[in-house]
Order: sequence, then C-alpha cells, then structure tokens
Amino acid sequence: MMKHEFESVKNLADLDLSMSYSYADYYSWEFDERVELINGKVFTITQPGTKHQQISGAISAGLYNHLKRKQIAVFAAPFDVRFPDFSKADEDVFTVLQPDVCVICDASRLDARGGIGAPDIVVEILLPGNNKKELKNKFEVYEEAGVSEYWIIHPEEKTFFKYILDINGKYQPSCLLTLGDEVTTQVLPGFVLILDEVFRD
Repeated sequence: MMKHEFESVKNLADLDLSMSYSYADYYSWEFDERVELINGKVFTITQPGTKHQQISGAISAGLYNHLKRKQIAVFAAPFDVRFPDFSKADEDVFTVLQPDVCVICDASRLDARGGIGAPDIVVEILLPGNNKKELKNKFEVYEEAGVSEYWIIHPEEKTFFKYILDINGKYQPSCLLTLGDEVTTQVLPGFVLILDEVFRD
C-alpha cells in the first residue's frame, strides 16, 4: 500500500511499516533515528560502533587524499543518495540509501540534499544484524542503478570484497582480500588502499 500524504512524522514508532513511502515522505520526517528506503519500504540503520567508524574514516581519508585535487566528491554517512526510477521528483523516488562511503565523479549527480543517481563507488561496512540487507537488498539496488563498484567490508573478519559492473550491467565478484593486500580500482586510476591500514587495531 502506498502512502501519498507527505505529512510530518515526529516519531519513528508512528510510521506504519506495512506502507510504502517516497522520498517526499522521508524528507518530511522529523525523528532523529536514521532510516533508509528500499523500494518504498523503511529500513532502520543500526548505530555504528567504534571499529565501524575507524574503518569508515580510514577509507574516506584515503579516497579524499587521492582525490583532493580532482573534481570528484567523497562522502561518508549520513549522506542521502536517491535512486530514481523514471522521475527525479521527490514523490516518485522510492529508494534512498546512506552508503557508509561513496564516490561521485559526476557533479550533475549532486544537489543540495545529497546524491541523485548512481555513485561510481559505494562502500558498505557490515554491522551485526544488517548483513542480509547489505548483501541482498542493496546489491540489487546498486546493480540495477549502475554503481560501477560495490565494496563490502567485514570488520570482524578483516576482509574486503568488491563487485564490479560488467558491460552487460551485471556485477562480477572479485577475489576476497584481507590483511597484507592492497585495493585498486578502475574507477580511480592510481588509487591504492592498504588493508593493513584500514583494519589497524
């Protein structure tokens, strides 16, 4: 069932989670909890812990230092990225995600409220309890939207995994990387991410 009244909601508990919502609804909500929309359905965001934030900071800093003289933007959560289907109008957008880190090479995919359209790289750092959402639901969103590379970080296992979009618009998996390995990307020639530094205790 779709909700079309963009009325302000002050408490997450007041949302009817059986309903489908648009970005117009999402943007009107006034509660403090962070949520995402995937095909209109509300998903709460687990509060990240210290290790998650250390990894996010290491990746963000590495990307920023590589890109600081280039017209390419790096953003860390909370940062909304809207994924429109047929229209960019707020009431027609039903998927809004907050990637842990994202790289956007095309300035036309940015506006005052965040990103609109597929980033070039998306990084998700897994948290206990949200792996299914990251690995299945977001995989489908990012592949369909055309995100060139989808990076998945597992903090506890200290592993890095990457999906790369092929010419047919389908993700192809990379090999699993871990301590002692370095990450490179076709999106950003010359960029190197040293996993020993990312997973440093």
